[in-house]
Amino acid sequence: MKRSPMNIMMRLVGLVKPLTGYMLLAITMGLIGHLCAAFITVFGGYAVLHGLGLTAPLTVAALFLCMGVFALVRGILRYAEQACNHFIAFKLLALIRDRVFVALRRLCPAKLEGKDKGNLISIITSDIELLEVFYAHTISPAAIALLFSLIMCLFVGSYHPALGMICAVAYIAVGVVIPVLTSRFSGDVGLRFRSGSGDLSSFVLDSLRGLSEILQYHAGQPRLEQMNSQTDALAEEESLMKRITGRNMAVTNTAILMSDLLMLLASALLYQNGAVAFDGVLIPTLALMSSFGPVVALANLGSTLQNTFAAGNRVLDILDELPVVEAVTGQPEIGFDGAAAEQVCFAYGDELILDNVSVEIPKGQIIGIQGRSGSGKSTLLKMFMRFWQAQDGRVQVSGSSVDDINTENLRNMESFVTQETHLFHDSVANNLRIAKLDATQEELEAACKKASVHDFIMSLPQGYDTPVGELGDTLSGGERQRLGVARAFLHDAPFLLLDEPTSNLDSLNEAVILKALREEREDRTVVLVSHRESTMRIADKVYSVEHGRVS
Repeated sequence: MKRSPMNIMMRLVGLVKPLTGYMLLAITMGLIGHLCAAFITVFGGYAVLHGLGLTAPLTVAALFLCMGVFALVRGILRYAEQACNHFIAFKLLALIRDRVFVALRRLCPAKLEGKDKGNLISIITSDIELLEVFYAHTISPAAIALLFSLIMCLFVGSYHPALGMICAVAYIAVGVVIPVLTSRFSGDVGLRFRSGSGDLSSFVLDSLRGLSEILQYHAGQPRLEQMNSQTDALAEEESLMKRITGRNMAVTNTAILMSDLLMLLASALLYQNGAVAFDGVLIPTLALMSSFGPVVALANLGSTLQNTFAAGNRVLDILDELPVVEAVTGQPEIGFDGAAAEQVCFAYGDELILDNVSVEIPKGQIIGIQGRSGSGKSTLLKMFMRFWQAQDGRVQVSGSSVDDINTENLRNMESFVTQETHLFHDSVANNLRIAKLDATQEELEAACKKASVHDFIMSLPQGYDTPVGELGDTLSGGERQRLGVARAFLHDAPFLLLDEPTSNLDSLNEAVILKALREEREDRTVVLVSHRESTMRIADKVYSVEHGRVS
C-alpha cells in the first residue's frame, strides 16, 4: 500500500509519544545551541561597530566573553542534543521492532506462507534501521528550525519589518519550498530502491540456500547474471537518488546566496533612505548569513527522506496488515474431549479445497486420513489448529467451535507435526525445548526414545548439545522428521495432529513411532495423515479425502 509522505510522517511521529519528555529536551537544547552559534557571528558584528566608533549594546570585553561562552555552550549542547536524539531513535527502533514481531506473530502462519522471507528480513533489519534518520535527524531539527527561524525573524525585524519579512521568506524557501519540490520531483524512487533492495536480499538468500542445486546443475552463471542485473538496477536507482540530492544541495546553496544578497541590498536601500542606521545593514545581514544551519538541515533531508519514508511505508504495511485469523482471549478454559469437523468448506481464492467435509475424532482414538496430494488433508489439520478459518461449516474441539476457544488454550491442547520440520541454528536440546521450555533432560530423552531418535542423538559428537546447523542442514530429512515427532511427544498435548510424520523414515523407525502412538492412545487422540498403507494400519478409522470430499 502506497501512503503519502505526510501520512507516513504523522504515523511515525505518533510513535514518539512515550518519549515526549526526551524529545522536548532535545528540541530545547538544539534551539539554544543554534542561537548560540548564530549570535557568535552577531556579536562579531557588534565588535565591528565598536571598531568603527559606533554604538553597540555591549562593551568589547563583554562581547568577546559572550562569544567564548556561547562557543563552549554550543559545543556542549550540540553533543547533548545528538545524544538525546539518538537515545530516542534507538529506543523507538526497539519499540518498532517489537511491534513488527508482534504483527508477524499475529499474521503467522496464514499470511506469511506466501511472503518472501528475504524481503521480510530486509524490512526487519535495514528498513527499520533507516527510520533512525527520521527520529534522530528530522523531528527535533524540524521543530528547532521553526522556533529558531521565528526568533531570528523577530530579531532582524526589530531593525526594520521589511528585513524580518526577507528573513521569513528566505527560511520558508530553503526549509520548506525546496524540500517539498525535491520530494515531489523525486517521485517514488525511494520506494523503488527499498523494494529492489528487498528483492535482492531475497534473491541472495534463496541462492545461498539452493547453492548445492545451483552447483549440481551448472546454473551458477545464469544465477550470477540475474544477481548482477538486479544489482545494476539497484545501483542505478541509488545513483538517481544521489543526483537528486546533489541538485537539491545546489539549489539550496543558490537560494541561500540570493537571500543574503537580497538582505544586503534591501538593508543598504533602507540605509540610503534613512530608515535604518549602519547597524541595521551590518547586523541583519550577518544574522541571516549565520542562521541558515537549522533550515539547511531540513533542505538536505528533502531527498534523503524519500528513502526513509519508503522504508517507513514498508514497515507500516506489516503493522497494518490484517491477519486471516485473530487470536481469541477471554473465554473459559476447557479440556480436551474429542474433536470434529462438520460440513466444512474452504477455498484458497477461487480454488475449492474442502467441500462439505465431516470428520469425527472421538477421544482416545487414532483417526487416519488418506488422499492424493492437494486433496485438502493438510488444510483440514491447519483448521483444527485454527491457522485457517472455515468459510462454511464448523470445526470443533470438545464440543466448542475453535473460534470460541482461547488461542493459547487451543494450542496447549494440540501438537502439530508438519511434513517439513523446521530446525533452528541451535543445539538439538534447544530445538526440542521449543515444545516445552522447562523440559528436563529426562523428559527430552523420553520423548526422543518414543520418536526413535535418542540413539542417533547419543551418537553425535556432543549428544543433545550438538549444533544442528542452519535449518538443520547437518541432518537428513528422516532425522529432522523424527526430531519433529519428538517435539510433539515432549509437548504432551492430548490432541496430536500428524501430517505425513513417517514419509522420510524407514520401516523400522516408522514401526517404533507407531508403536509409541498405540501405547499412548489412552492419553492421546491422534489424527494421522499419510499415503502409506503401513501407517494407516494403526488407525481405528480411516477417512479418504478426494477432490475436497470425504468418503
